[in-house]
Amino acid sequence: MTLTIAPRVRTLVLLLLAAACALLAGAGPASAHAAVTGSDPGQGAVVDKAPARISLTFSEQVALSDDSLRVLDPEGKRVDTGKPSNVSGTTYAVPLHSGLPDGTYTVAYQVVSADSHPVAGAYTFSIGAPSKTSVSVSGQSADDGIVGWLYRFGRYVSYAGFTVMAGGAAFVLACWRRGAGVRPVQRFVVSGWVALTAATLALLLLRGSFTGSGKAADIFDLSLLGQVLQTKTGAALVSRLLLLAAAALFIAVLFGAYARPSPSTTLTDGASRRQSDPEEDAQEKRDLTFGLSIGGIVVAAGLAASWAMSEHASVGLQAGIAMPVDVLHLLAVAAWLGGLGALLVALYRAPADTPVDRPAVRRFSQVAFGSVLVLIATGTYQSWRQLGSWSAFTDTRYGQVLLAKIGLVVVMVGVAWISRRWTGRLAETAPAEAAVVREKERVGAGSETAGDADITATGDGDAPAEGDSDLGTDEHPGTERAAQLARQQAARDAARQKRMRDADPNRFGLRRSVLAEAGIAVVLLAVTTVLTQTEPGRTEQEAKAASSSSASASSGTGASGALTLNMPFDTGGEDGKGIVTIDLDPARVGDNEMHVFVERPNGRAFDIPEVKVEFTLKAKDIGPLPVVPDHIATGHWSANGVQIPLAGDWQVDVTVRTSDIDEVTVSKNAQIG
Repeated sequence: MTLTIAPRVRTLVLLLLAAACALLAGAGPASAHAAVTGSDPGQGAVVDKAPARISLTFSEQVALSDDSLRVLDPEGKRVDTGKPSNVSGTTYAVPLHSGLPDGTYTVAYQVVSADSHPVAGAYTFSIGAPSKTSVSVSGQSADDGIVGWLYRFGRYVSYAGFTVMAGGAAFVLACWRRGAGVRPVQRFVVSGWVALTAATLALLLLRGSFTGSGKAADIFDLSLLGQVLQTKTGAALVSRLLLLAAAALFIAVLFGAYARPSPSTTLTDGASRRQSDPEEDAQEKRDLTFGLSIGGIVVAAGLAASWAMSEHASVGLQAGIAMPVDVLHLLAVAAWLGGLGALLVALYRAPADTPVDRPAVRRFSQVAFGSVLVLIATGTYQSWRQLGSWSAFTDTRYGQVLLAKIGLVVVMVGVAWISRRWTGRLAETAPAEAAVVREKERVGAGSETAGDADITATGDGDAPAEGDSDLGTDEHPGTERAAQLARQQAARDAARQKRMRDADPNRFGLRRSVLAEAGIAVVLLAVTTVLTQTEPGRTEQEAKAASSSSASASSGTGASGALTLNMPFDTGGEDGKGIVTIDLDPARVGDNEMHVFVERPNGRAFDIPEVKVEFTLKAKDIGPLPVVPDHIATGHWSANGVQIPLAGDWQVDVTVRTSDIDEVTVSKNAQIG
């Protein structure tokens, strides 16, 4: 039975791992976990004179390098001087050259958030009046090529390795102590240690390139590695390596001294023998179990803290509470999913003479139930902390990924309930199953004895029978006979193991349900990894609010009190739909500056043959006052000295012509003055 099922298990696990890798590959770039909440000058602002510096305000503290903040003129040349610095709180600035000419300037930034994720972006502002620029704003983002993919994959492997190592060891100590001597379980736990160690070393090498240039050639740059070691993330990775050395010692004791059975006899005077003290052996075993349990918890908690102290939990709201909660969350995940993997290995790969027993399965069921309760409590707190509102579940990417994770957990708990039912049936049918196995073993033994008797009767056990005289002339008859007996014994052992497995149909059902749980767990770990690289919903919503506020405040000029009117239009011709936006500053009696923006329905700017604006104050029978703005850039027109003679409810009419014959006028009222 083992020979036919094991390849299927390996194939299914490989397919699940492939699906997880595909999920990671399709996750897209890691979203920024620190968002820009303000800037001076603001995005799209037009200022009268050149500023002495530009400043950016983030939602949390960030780490800077010499090139973190760059300002480029319309030709793409840098105009910033000196190094960026922290001027106050979460606001960072870089000085500019004096006497900058008029035109549109690009501000590009690339920093590292406090929770270790790279943040990159760009925006523009203008001095005097907007102009054409050769700088591509869309290109000012962090590289997300092979280095980004490798880094995300390394994070997934590190989470999986920790889960397998910590959860597998916990399963042995808490549920199935005999499993310490089972070779497949040993390989399972050791593979987790190897995966976590290799992934940690890889993340250390990749980190400098991941947060910097994104070039594969920089992976082995030792100068970048030195810079990484001075950061919070670098310190966390080094601490993880040191703790993994302690974990290696723990694993060596667990599968070494702890796995060896206590000696039943001791030699004295070279000849006499005496029995060892069972109570003394039992006490020694209990002491070793206690020591390994305490040491294992300390090492596992330290490894979990290496994530909690450098990622989401370490920044933001209630960080002092969030970090211990995150440690508990990771430990509960490892105890449940890692223990599940160890149980799966034991059910499928443990020798027939050392099967995982029913009490061990029941104990793991209790551990898994407790872990789920801890996950619910800690997950609820983390969700509240990272989302901040119910709408964030559907309005933010973090909330959407979190919903997927919750759905997987619910499905997995449902499958676990099925496994729990199979476990109960195992306990109920144990006596009957044991009787069946004993009866089959008795019948098999009788058949083997009869077969041996038949062999002896035919003369194989003594001299050769008549007609078999050539048998004694073989060069090595004893060796061939031993090989034949060994093959017969192996066949009998395989048949015995098959009978033992087939005699327990409930164990077969348990194996299937646990395999389904493990498959879901693989995908769940992938979704969790994506979640840790996604901008928290609370931060994303704050950034959107700040961006909207900034856009409304700037209204093309950056002054408060400016008026912005958005008016959809449709001239009826080809490519005749769009949105025209009127920005009037300061929207008061007297001189005003007006900007007109024309965009397609998808938000992209485009040019049209003509646009005209008229202002009418019907209450005072004033107007229409025509204004013909000048074309500045693609989809952008402006006019200075727009006179508003009186305060009141003005009607603003905008005439848009998209071809020689396609034209439409759209109107909107607004309080001016």
